Amino acid sequence: MTSEIKLDQINKFQQNLDNRKDSKVVERAVSHQGILASSEDFTAESKMHPVFSIDLSTGNVADQKQSGRCWMFAALNTMRIRLMNTFKVSDGFELSQNYTNFWDKFEKSNYFLENVLKTADQPLDSRKVSWLMTTPQQDGGQWDMLCALIEKYGIVPKYAMPETFNSEKSAQINKFLNLKLRHDAVALRELVADKASDTKIAETKETMLNEIYRMLVYALGEPTTSFNFEYRDKDNNYHIDKDITPQDFFKKYINLNLEDYVSLINSPTADKPFNKTYTIEMLGNVVNGRQVKHLNLEMSELKKLAIKQLQNGESVWFGSDVGQSSNTKKGIMDTSLYVPDELFDADLSLSKAERLDYGESLMTHAMVITGVDLVDGKPTKWKVENSWGEKVGTKGYFVMSDEWMDQFVYQFVINKAYLTTDQLTAQKQEPTVLNPWDPMGALA
Repeated sequence: MTSEIKLDQINKFQQNLDNRKDSKVVERAVSHQGILASSEDFTAESKMHPVFSIDLSTGNVADQKQSGRCWMFAALNTMRIRLMNTFKVSDGFELSQNYTNFWDKFEKSNYFLENVLKTADQPLDSRKVSWLMTTPQQDGGQWDMLCALIEKYGIVPKYAMPETFNSEKSAQINKFLNLKLRHDAVALRELVADKASDTKIAETKETMLNEIYRMLVYALGEPTTSFNFEYRDKDNNYHIDKDITPQDFFKKYINLNLEDYVSLINSPTADKPFNKTYTIEMLGNVVNGRQVKHLNLEMSELKKLAIKQLQNGESVWFGSDVGQSSNTKKGIMDTSLYVPDELFDADLSLSKAERLDYGESLMTHAMVITGVDLVDGKPTKWKVENSWGEKVGTKGYFVMSDEWMDQFVYQFVINKAYLTTDQLTAQKQEPTVLNPWDPMGALA
């Protein structure tokens, strides 16, 4: 049954609006100030005072500029803390985000071309091929994807491969790299359709990768193969480690077993029972590298694990939907910060599961939890290190309410040492493979 909007309905709706005594007041406020400013509850701000019972020192906040590399910044920020604390390196030290960015884009290009070949027998209008062609590669990623890069290529200090115009403002390189990849997709699908030999396809793909490598070197710089690690510690002692490779630098100065850290998610949807593991089809970067794998847990369990990790001096990488109920300038994330439902006198409520199922929310941004305020043993708010520079929040740090975490945080990375025996057993399960467009496959 279909029903179009009738003029008498519109007249009725307008009459109902005219009968509201506050309608003109609200209209003037919203039309001039916007929805968020008109619905902001300033009492919520007083609860988000940036003082925490557990507060880790993590140095100066980094700035990803006009790029979508938050997942990379967040992960490298957690790793630099180990180096800074162990070797007494100054607060301004950073690991090179551009180095991992270069290899991520190169590996993602190869990953895309492999998926083109795997789906070459499907029509262009199939959902999988359509999804694949929508964004051949992008800046975003997942924790396991960064681990795959580091395990293969290592890492370097920022000065060994500094930022470029295209790493800080990635729109241009993304545009032309995706154009190149779609061009290559046409050629590979044609070769498969013409029943070309495996040798011919492999040779063609190698030529494509050679061209992609050249594009990336021009845009991001030639990737570092060795460098001198040179610094003064906080006691002003000079140190130099000559001609060290990125792989050896990671082993010696970060000394982190990446296999110890696992991805835990909170997705309370009917299709993902808790205490089960999941992966996402066609999600990754390094072919034959580390698999993206999530263990789904209740949020109450995730919080306990995050607190344990913080209490032991380790920060927590996490993924969330940062744009929800968030004031970037003030650095506040709180579900009571805005009350648009009261402003519009309309029910705008959705459960966390409904937001995921109906496309209202998914993971959009990765950051680092560096503190928590425990009152009577329970968390009330959390300290968050962002990667948007020091001009937002409190010198780049945000405050996240515990209620906001419940609703809009989807992923934690936790050291397996803090998991219970049952959780460890569950994490070892073979993962269920989800569709490529599943919200748990969103890239931060």
